[in-house]
Amino acid sequence: METSANQAELLNVLVVGNNPIELSKTFESLSQIKHHTVITEIAFDLASIIERLARFKPHYILIDDNLGKLELKLAVTTLLGHRKTKHIPITLLKNSNYHEAMNTGVMNYILKDSITADSLHRALTNSLKFKKTQLYLQQAYRKRKGKLLKALRSMS
Repeated sequence: METSANQAELLNVLVVGNNPIELSKTFESLSQIKHHTVITEIAFDLASIIERLARFKPHYILIDDNLGKLELKLAVTTLLGHRKTKHIPITLLKNSNYHEAMNTGVMNYILKDSITADSLHRALTNSLKFKKTQLYLQQAYRKRKGKLLKALRSMS
């Protein structure tokens, strides 16, 4: 979307968490991002994520790590596996830097204690860059892999 000096860029953000009171600082920071109009939706579990995605097209997804390991992993795996959501970058909102990061495709995380409008905007921007790079590398790998297999078959 192109922006002009008078028009703010639109950012759709889906926030997934089971405690709206705890996520209030995140919502406040999202509303303070400069030069962007932020539209947020909240989901509480996998069922409400699917319900929200039926009518809301997010640019970013923020997931609170308080969901629990199993539900968090299931949500991330489902989002990354669906053709309509696999391109959307996911950022994990973490309580502590001591807990292990989920190794399920989450490209970026931000500590809840350090959330500001600028840090949140930077995290969202970085997660988008990470996701685009990952998708490009996957596509390049598949393309090169196919060419290599074709060359090997022609040699034998």
